[in-house]
Amino acid sequence: MNYHLVPTTDSKSDLASSSSSSMDLVTNGSLDFRGRLANKRKTGGWKATPFIIANEAAERLSAFTVSASLVLYLTKEMKESLPDAATHVSDWVGATYLLMLLGAFLADAYLGRYLTVIFSSAVYLVGMMLLTVSASVDSLRPKTCTEPSNCPKATPGQSAFLYSALALVALGTGGVKPNVPSFGADQHDENDEKELGYKYTFFNFFFLSIKVGALLGLTVMVYIEQEKGYAWGFGLPTVIMFASVLILAAGFPKYRYKKPMGSVFTRFIQVLVVSVSNHLRGVQVNPEVKLYEVATEESDILGARKLSHTPEFRFLDKAAVMEDPELTNVKNRWELCTVTQVEELKTFLRVFPVWASTIALSLSLAQQSTFFLAQSKILDRHLGPNFNIPPGSMQVFAVVNAFVTVPIYEKLIVPIIQRKTHHHRGFTSLQRMGIGLFISIFALAAAAAVEHMRRTHSNPSSLSVFWLVPQFFILGGAESFTYVGQLEFFYDEATDGMKSVCGALFLSEIGIGSWVNSALVKIVEQATGTGKNGWLRDDLNESKLDYYYSILAGISAINLFVYIWVSRRYKGRHQG
Repeated sequence: MNYHLVPTTDSKSDLASSSSSSMDLVTNGSLDFRGRLANKRKTGGWKATPFIIANEAAERLSAFTVSASLVLYLTKEMKESLPDAATHVSDWVGATYLLMLLGAFLADAYLGRYLTVIFSSAVYLVGMMLLTVSASVDSLRPKTCTEPSNCPKATPGQSAFLYSALALVALGTGGVKPNVPSFGADQHDENDEKELGYKYTFFNFFFLSIKVGALLGLTVMVYIEQEKGYAWGFGLPTVIMFASVLILAAGFPKYRYKKPMGSVFTRFIQVLVVSVSNHLRGVQVNPEVKLYEVATEESDILGARKLSHTPEFRFLDKAAVMEDPELTNVKNRWELCTVTQVEELKTFLRVFPVWASTIALSLSLAQQSTFFLAQSKILDRHLGPNFNIPPGSMQVFAVVNAFVTVPIYEKLIVPIIQRKTHHHRGFTSLQRMGIGLFISIFALAAAAAVEHMRRTHSNPSSLSVFWLVPQFFILGGAESFTYVGQLEFFYDEATDGMKSVCGALFLSEIGIGSWVNSALVKIVEQATGTGKNGWLRDDLNESKLDYYYSILAGISAINLFVYIWVSRRYKGRHQG
């Protein structure tokens, strides 16, 4: 395939107007807060990332405190049935993560990652404040009652207030969550071998910061909530969310910033429109055809490097076919696209099957904040004569796994695997994701076995809540492997102009997994009924939750084989 480099009249001003040595300046186009090319000695790296890691820990503390409490809040305070509460929580989580695509779009196209995170955090904070008001003002909740069968349901106004607060939290999370990891990765120049190594270390510390926030949220915060009530339980995370914004703002002079590069979705649509239009006009692609690309050092996507042509998805190449080789400096991308623009869409299409084949893990993770939590509530939670473990705190065992798995993997396993595979990370990111998917099968199998034992026990409620530790712990290991693998994979494979979008893409699968869980709950309810033989009922002692977990384990096993098939055929953009 031939390229036709067309000269352009665009000139680039010198962004680095300082006396610093060129060796001290980044090579990826990142700027400092004054708009100059960033200096490695003064910005980025471990000078900047501690603020980002601390912010993430604080924000995740707030998020995990709410998610660990929400099912119980809906059933206890808002008088919803358990299946309805589980469905509503899954729907809320789903919306939260799918809104991340909107947050990524705003960051890449208009605001940049830093401003998107700051503005979204403000929305998040307002939602948390309203959630605290809902838990504090009696008139915003149904009246307390002694007879569960006669408890009044929440009024439409009460429900509307609560779900408006949750909607704002979801919207704020949608802007924060996909952009913070990408913003952290932006602090490392991938063209500098030393900083590139630090970037992968950052991903592991970032994951651990999430778990630190979760650990505090699921222990200290949930305990305070149990002892002091939901007003305290939601109010303290609100204060901590405010602190997280201050922490992020404090690092402002130390950060490296990348300018918004325009809407990647618009560029995708342009490629599709021009490809179809040229196809209908009979345009052909062959080795003699010239493909259009600008002649400047960088692409005409602001701040993005050029991409080399790849042979896959040849139909899309029709968008860059130059029918008139004498054309120069074509500006209308609805008529002719560049090779780089076409390759952006090709990259997205390549990673999409990998993304789709890891959704089953998110379906498994959805159980931690729904049915795993409901199990925790009805088992014996005594720890000593005077202390009851809060039901939401059981998720801490999934968190503990990360503190065990990540250091062991980094310090012991990686050096051994490196000698075997000669890969700088030991396992590739795809292999690491596959290990996590494999582990998740055993988590659901353990959950099914424990629930069957509990349900058939002569006195189910007398069993210790610690019987649930294996399913939480194993699932935490699955998440540790898969999540970090996804962070590495999607950031590495994403082009310059779609870093946030790719980050949002992998996070959005958590939302889709939650929605699939909601749909599956409804399907099981319709298939088995809500009466005596129903698998999922308000009273877990009368349910057959172990059957449901067995279905999830089967889905996870099938998904693993699909993932292996997809990953073995994946050819990344760096593989030539």
